[in-house]
Amino acid sequence: MKFPKELNIYCPYCNKHTPHTVEVSKRRPRGKMTHGNRIFQRKLKGYTSFPREKPDYEKSTKRVDLRFKCTVCGKKTVHGRGWRVKKFELVKK
Repeated sequence: MKFPKELNIYCPYCNKHTPHTVEVSKRRPRGKMTHGNRIFQRKLKGYTSFPREKPDYEKSTKRVDLRFKCTVCGKKTVHGRGWRVKKFELVKK
């Protein structure tokens, strides 16, 4: 998938549409102490079995994590969850 290096999108800090540069960041591992993960670990403990079935397969593609940096204020934001793509390329308009 080809995606532009620079976009004109809404910046919540400037409260208007400004040019943003796009960068792909690596996904970090999930936090061990988040609320949802603590509940999940508590469910795994004890006599009962695994709370949900394990998937039979692993997904072949990873989700692309995009960060948009405002060229005016310099703040980074995330818009949406990204896409599952095998190839991702940033191109100049």
